[in-house]
Amino acid sequence: MTEPAHLAAVREAYDTVAADYLRLVVPPEGMDPVSRAMLAAFAELVRESGGGEVADLGCGPGRVTAYLDGLGLSAFGVDVSGEMVALARRAYPELRFLHGSMGALDLPDGALGGILAWYSVHHAPAEQLPLIFAEFARVLAPGGHLLLGGHAGDVRLDHAKAYGHPVSYASYLVPAARLAELLEAAGFTVTARVEQPHPKDRGRSYVCLLAETRTH
Repeated sequence: MTEPAHLAAVREAYDTVAADYLRLVVPPEGMDPVSRAMLAAFAELVRESGGGEVADLGCGPGRVTAYLDGLGLSAFGVDVSGEMVALARRAYPELRFLHGSMGALDLPDGALGGILAWYSVHHAPAEQLPLIFAEFARVLAPGGHLLLGGHAGDVRLDHAKAYGHPVSYASYLVPAARLAELLEAAGFTVTARVEQPHPKDRGRSYVCLLAETRTH
C-alpha cells in the first residue's frame, strides 16, 4: 500500500533530525509541572484499571516511554521514523519499540490498557483524525485510557527547518474543543481537559485530554 504523502514527509523529516531532536528537546523530567502531572494522572488511572500494556504512539527517541515505565506501566513505543526507533532501542534495550503508524496499528482489538499520544497527532491532517481516533478506540480495552497531549489551534504550519535541519512537513493544528468532539465521536468519554496558552501566539495553545473508551 502506498504511504500517504503527509506520513512520508513526517518520516523523512524525523529521520533527518533524530539525533539533534534528542539533543535539543527536554526530557520528561524537565517538562513543565502540568505536563508531568497529566502523565502521572494517566499512569495512575491505567494502574487502577488493572494495568495492561500501554502504547506510546509517536514515541520519538523513547524517553517518554521510559518515563511511563518508571511510573509503573508496561509501556512500549511506536514511531513512523526508523531513526527515532533506532535511537530508542539503543537507549532503552529493556523496552520494546516498533516501527509503525498510529493510524494502522499491528495490534489485536482490545489489546491495550492505555495509549499515550504525546505531541504526535498534529502531524496528521484534520480529516485523518477520525480514522486515527477510531484506531485508538479499536486497540484499547473497554474502559482503557488515552492521554492526548499536544498543540492546539486552527492553523496549518509548514516547516522548512527544524532542529537545525532543512525539512519539508506540516503541522495541522485543531482547536482543543474539536479534538474533544472527535474523541467523543470515536467512542471515548473525555474525562479531563487542561489547556495552557502559547507564550507567544494567542491563537495557539497546549492541550492535554484524558479520555477513556466507553464500556457500552
